[in-house]
Amino acid sequence: MALTITDSNFKETLAEGKPVVVDFWAQWCGPCRAIAPIVEELAEEFDGKVLIGKCDVDENQDLPGQFGIRNIPTLLFFKDGVLVDKHIGGTTKDVLKAKVASLL
Repeated sequence: MALTITDSNFKETLAEGKPVVVDFWAQWCGPCRAIAPIVEELAEEFDGKVLIGKCDVDENQDLPGQFGIRNIPTLLFFKDGVLVDKHIGGTTKDVLKAKVASLL
């Protein structure tokens, strides 16, 4: 299951030392709901290797602002605490799985 990423726990999540993927989303966003099952599947497939979480942009304004999130869904990919990749908009599981796998 995907973690819940918030303004207050993001730094601790990065500090765990594993690659991190954050899905910025909102309940009212159709494309966000469309990729939500993919994000959940990837969270299970990469459990223990990559931390995959979701950040609700309606409940957390600091984190989306920090990374200049203007469109959702936006997925950010971090390795060693550094932003290394970004994906904006809907996509297929294969595309996201390749991006997550590249963090390992």
